[in-house]
Formats: sequence, structure tokens, C-alpha cells
Amino acid sequence: MLLPGPEALEVQRRRTFAIISHPDAGKTTLTEKLLYHGGVIHQTGEVKGKSGTKAVTSDWMELERQKGISITSSVMTFDYEGLKINLLDTPGHKDFSEDTYRVLMAVDSACMLIDVAKGVEERTRKLYDVCRLRNIPIFTFVNKLDREGKAPLDLIDEVETTLKMQCFPLTWPVGIGDRFRGIYNRLTKEIMIYDQRRENVGDVMIMKLDAYNSSAWKDLVREDIYQQTLEELDLVEGVLPKFDVGEFLAGKISPVTFGSAKQNFGVDVFLNFFCQFSPGPQGRKTKTGLDIDPCEDNMTGFVFKIQANMDRRHRDRVAFIRLCSGKFERGMKIKHSRLDKEIRLAYSNQFVAADRETVDIAYAGDIVGVNDTGNFAIGDSVSSQSRIQFEDIPKFAPELFARMTVPDAMKRRKMQEALLHLSEEGAIQLFVDPNIGMQDPIIGVVGELQFEVLVHRMNDEYNLEVKLVRLPYTVARWPRSKEGKPVDNLKGNFTIYRDLIDQPVILLNQEWDLHWAVKENTEVDFATSISRAR
Repeated sequence: MLLPGPEALEVQRRRTFAIISHPDAGKTTLTEKLLYHGGVIHQTGEVKGKSGTKAVTSDWMELERQKGISITSSVMTFDYEGLKINLLDTPGHKDFSEDTYRVLMAVDSACMLIDVAKGVEERTRKLYDVCRLRNIPIFTFVNKLDREGKAPLDLIDEVETTLKMQCFPLTWPVGIGDRFRGIYNRLTKEIMIYDQRRENVGDVMIMKLDAYNSSAWKDLVREDIYQQTLEELDLVEGVLPKFDVGEFLAGKISPVTFGSAKQNFGVDVFLNFFCQFSPGPQGRKTKTGLDIDPCEDNMTGFVFKIQANMDRRHRDRVAFIRLCSGKFERGMKIKHSRLDKEIRLAYSNQFVAADRETVDIAYAGDIVGVNDTGNFAIGDSVSSQSRIQFEDIPKFAPELFARMTVPDAMKRRKMQEALLHLSEEGAIQLFVDPNIGMQDPIIGVVGELQFEVLVHRMNDEYNLEVKLVRLPYTVARWPRSKEGKPVDNLKGNFTIYRDLIDQPVILLNQEWDLHWAVKENTEVDFATSISRAR
């Protein structure tokens, strides 16, 4: 059955998207400005805060504010132009790529942020590839136009060539760097002129034009800026067809807007375009191939993120659920697919980063955080009626390994519990020797920065002074039969460890050891990732 009309309309007004980019492209600054335009905050912060300045909202961890980078994804909800928007700010750094991948499983569209000076960078390419695999519609926002950078035509060509994706400029910059004076809106035929030195972000001159080459705005900018903009627009207008919304929703065309998040110019234009063209909640397939309509009355969803210690006073643990269909009500009973039991969701919240408020009702497309006492794991599926299982969320092979010690032996148990909490978040992976168990687990991470964050959090959140003892392993693989079943016995002298869902895994010093394992076990696949079967 489907939801009644008014509730189906609530589903249709949901918009859930992520911002993705290479580090330092301005992603968190753009997030902050979107929250400002959404009326959530009334004063924007700075990523690398100086004394007396407000820190950004989405970077709520202390270490994030110290380093000026996003370490964990943040969920922020706000209303704009009649839509309920769920915005997910993701870490750009490659060391936290698994967190970003999980977020991209939970959204219906994405905004790819590009630094005008640096163009398409390595992380941008990899994140785009993930979006492409899921056919997620992608907006592109070219940022930092108030700084010197690549010519807009060259940048568009670079995006199309590198990412193999057609671009459609919805706006076009008027100048660049010190000469940046505004943008031309190709859809509304409006020229928007501003002064970089303005005190009020709303001080923008907007003029409706008959055509981009109208002389009505000629005297608003320098002659050379005017002429260059006309030459560029002559090429763009002469070559590109009309914007095809269907091609965008199929993930084949990316609409491009230009601006400066720091200057808060062009952000509102992007937000308006987003509201006009972005897709609402999409149907989701289950593992049995069933297509779940977001307007079904069966409330379904899956856990894509778990965060511990958002509230230090209560040592809380929050499971973030992307609702895929139906209506969520606080206190409702749901069927937990993996545990095959009913659970009552008595405490539920929606978020602006670490700030939360109780939510009584939510709909498909929304992100709901539920207080968790250890029932949930990343990838779990939930439903209000028949038991259901959505697509698995894979975890990937770490490349750096260590053991952890604590000087005070009395605190060893506390350290083990803290490691377990952080592994359940997905912040680290733990591997255990079956003969030893959790007394001395091996910690695996993708990148060096994750170890730094781990040590900081152990001290900051658990009051533990710890030391990492690095291990020589560089390779982790999950042995599987050709049918995909776990393999517990291998030919050769290989120690079989277990991960926390009791799957066999081997840890090797170098790629040569892997080649030897493959040679000795020709009937075995050594997987680089493993799905969290739910």
C-alpha cells in the first residue's frame, strides 16, 4: 500500500545530497554558507578559526577545528523554498574515504566542488567514479572565483575530458580573480554584479537582460572584462543545446555553477538551481531484487553511519538511518533484519552537525539519528512491516596496522572497549587472533591520519594515554571460494585472523606474500573488500 496523499507529498519534498571534493576545495565553507541561506545559522564561521572568530558548524570535533579539515561526515537538515533538505558534509581527505563512500550510499544526488585554480584533482576523480557507479546526479560548483585560476572554458574542457562527463554551465563568471565581478545566469538571463569589498553579503546588483550580449550592463564592469565575457559566452551559447533535465537525472550531464563560497557569492544561485532540478527520494532495490517505492507505507531504511560520543556527558552512541520508504514515528517498533527481532526506537533526532533536536515524525529521504545501545551496525536494514534487506555496504582493506598499549594495566579493559566502539563506527578495523581474542587486537586503517585521530580520540574522549606499536603488515585480504564463501584453511604458512563479523582474513607484510598465497591457493579469491552481510 502507498502512503496517503499528504504524506506522499512530504516524501516528495525531501532532498538528500552530499558535497564531495578534494581537500581544501572549500567544501566545509560551502556547507556553512548553505546553512546560512537556509536560515539555520545567522553568522558563518571560519574553517581555520582565529581567536575570537566563530568555528564552522559542520566541523564539530575538536581535532577538526585544530587541523581545519573534516574528519567525519556531518548531517545537517534545513528547510528552503518549501523543501526539506538533508545535507551531508563529507571528509575530503583520502584517509577517510570509507566514511565518504558510506555517505554516498545514503544520498540521491551530489555536489562536486572544484577549486578554480586546481581543477579536477585526484580525490575528485575517485569520488566522481563512486557516484558514477550508482548513477547519482551530480551538480558541479566551481569555487574560489575571487582567486586567480584556470580560464572557465579550459576548466569545463578539463572536467569533460578527465571525468568523461558532459557539463552544462548554468551560470558564467564575469571575470576571475581580482577582476571577478559577478556571474551571468544563463537560464534566467540575469546579470549579477557585486563588489568583493562589500560589507553586506546581500549587496548584489541584479539586472534582467534581453540577452547576454546586451549593452545594458556594459558600463557596470571594465571594458576588457565585458568583452572577454561576451567572447566566452558566444562560444558557450553557440555550441551547447538546451539543458536536458532527464540527462542530468540519469547522471550523464552535470549542471555547472560558478561562485565564491568564502565571499558568499553564487551560493544562493546554486541552492536555487538545486531546489529546481535535484531529485527527491529514489526507489531502492533490496537484495532479492524488489524495488522499494519511497511512498510505500512500509517504513524501511538502513544504517550508514554510527557515531560515538557526540554527547560527552552521556557517552552516547548514535546510529544514523537513511529512510528509504514510508513514515517514521518516534517510539515505533521496527524489525531489525540482521538480529531478526523487534526494537522500539524511543529516542530519535535530526541534526545540524552535533546539535540535535528530537524528531517525532520523518519521511523517506530523511536522515534520522537513533540512540543505540549496541544493537545496530553499519549496513543494518530496518522495516516496520515485513523483514527486508538492502544492498550491503562494503568495508575496504586497510594498509597500515598497529597494536595499542596503555601504561596503566588497570585501564587495559577500558582501552579494549574504546577500540570496539570506534571500530563499530567504521573509524578503524580490528582483527583478532582466534587464540587470543579481543585482549590484543590488531588495528587496521587506510591512512596515517586515521592513526593520529585514533590516538587523539582515545585521549580526548576516553581519557586514555595510549601508544601505538606499528606492525609490518601492509596487505589485508579476505579469502573466499569461487562461490563467495569464507575460506578458513589455506595452503602455506598463513595465520588466519578474524574480523569483528567473524570473517577470516589474512594479514601480509607485502604484495609478494600475496602473490605467494595466490600461487599456493589457485582455487581461492583474495578479496580487497567484504560486504557487511545483514
